[in-house]
Amino acid sequence: MLEPPMKWNAWGDPAAAKPLSAGIRALLTQALGVAEQAVPELTPDEVRVRPCALSDADRGALSAIVGTENFTVDDHLRLLHAGGKSTLDLLRRADRGEQDAPDAVLTPGTEDEIAAILRHCAEHGIAVVPFGGGTSVVGGLDPIRGPFTSAVTLDLRRFDQLLSLDPISGEAELGAGVTGPDAERLLGAQGFSLGHFPQSFQFATIGGFAATRSSGQDSSGYGRFDDMIRGLTAVTPAGVLDLGRAPASAAGPDLRQLIIGSEGVFGIITRVRLRVHPAPETTRYEAWSFPDFATGASALRAVVQTGTGPTVLRLSDEAETGVNLATTEQIGEQQITGGCLGITLFEGTAAHTESRHAETRALIEAHGGVSLGEEPARAWEHGRYGAPYLRDSLLAAGALCETLETATSWSNLQTLKAAVTEALTSSLAESGTPALVLCHISHVYPTGASLYFTVVAGQRGNPIDQWRAAKTAASEAMVRTGGTITHHHAVGADHRPWMTDEVGELGVQVLRAVKASLDPAGILNPGKLIP
Repeated sequence: MLEPPMKWNAWGDPAAAKPLSAGIRALLTQALGVAEQAVPELTPDEVRVRPCALSDADRGALSAIVGTENFTVDDHLRLLHAGGKSTLDLLRRADRGEQDAPDAVLTPGTEDEIAAILRHCAEHGIAVVPFGGGTSVVGGLDPIRGPFTSAVTLDLRRFDQLLSLDPISGEAELGAGVTGPDAERLLGAQGFSLGHFPQSFQFATIGGFAATRSSGQDSSGYGRFDDMIRGLTAVTPAGVLDLGRAPASAAGPDLRQLIIGSEGVFGIITRVRLRVHPAPETTRYEAWSFPDFATGASALRAVVQTGTGPTVLRLSDEAETGVNLATTEQIGEQQITGGCLGITLFEGTAAHTESRHAETRALIEAHGGVSLGEEPARAWEHGRYGAPYLRDSLLAAGALCETLETATSWSNLQTLKAAVTEALTSSLAESGTPALVLCHISHVYPTGASLYFTVVAGQRGNPIDQWRAAKTAASEAMVRTGGTITHHHAVGADHRPWMTDEVGELGVQVLRAVKASLDPAGILNPGKLIP
């Protein structure tokens, strides 16, 4: 059985790790009082893993379903499937005590095998956790057992094919285990692109994108992942759902929406049919400087409400611009501008990119933007997947670093931003450290936008408790000031306490009713999404 591609206790490929620059080291010392120290790193062989709780009978039955080569109770492979890549996940993996992990890892290769696994687990009380790329940052992959004595992980990597492509309709069906890069490779070979590029793109999967309502960095041009979905198949303990018959339908509520964003609690997504587009012929870049965040936000609002159509439209606040976080190759090394950095990018035919670029440029200039040319926008694109590697280096140096996100209406944007920033700085100050809170607008809509926060502070006391307190304060601020608890990271276990605030008591009852219909035994991903 192959190992997941990411390092067990850090983000991504170890070869792409980012050592701290002199500028970042100075920032940690001078602004945050972090006396850099080497936090010892455990190897997987040094970790004690919770013993496998599966009976011999269950091991034999599950192994028989998928084949012995696709079933393991090996401690090393169980550890590599023990959760996601949040800061809490990574801090827990520095624990020299016993670490939790699923009791077995299975890699089924067909929908019939998944159905057989779910039948056995429902009959014998075994929790089932779906696993794609392992990139969850909200506790979505934790092997929470709930009322069950054991839990297994279903790794969907074998669902890795481009199943069909309809070039006339612009639709493609992909297996749930296809990664972001493989999707672009498979589609690109036939002249098409999906255009979904979240920060997790290099490792996350099609099934994970659908299960978490992912939103990519090109969402201004191509929409969120849920906008791209035309149909999907999910295997549930009650049967198979095959949803989506036409581009649009009035045949009652759209049942696809029960599965999109369901985080594996209703069923296992095995294939997704998606809108695709011809690979773009050309790309144009332009970066912008705004005197302050309010001015930049007003310009972005004008662009999206006018509908000029940039593929990427982003804005960093003064703090994020000041440390150059948007262009991750030079963080802390130089200041791009004294104000706020905006990024625009346009893809398509030469004529289409030219017309959209010209109209967007005129609007931004009319709203106080000053062009910085192409280079900062190209630098952002070059380093767009690098920030999580920096977090690893910061944690290893004794700093605390994490991200969180929300969204609200344009009229409430400044209020929400101020409330979350204050909640984070106050909570971390109470733990004994100043905090650097950076923010950017990463996704825009005609009626509002998302806010993406990066937080850096010093580790104090128990950093797990320290971050949980700060995260709770920020989440309460989001709920109190009209933001969503999550814009694209999903709910998982971490945001679950606020789901009642998000959808109301009756909404929770609806989710529980769907769960009872599709998963009567409650085996699918316990402890996630539904309060």
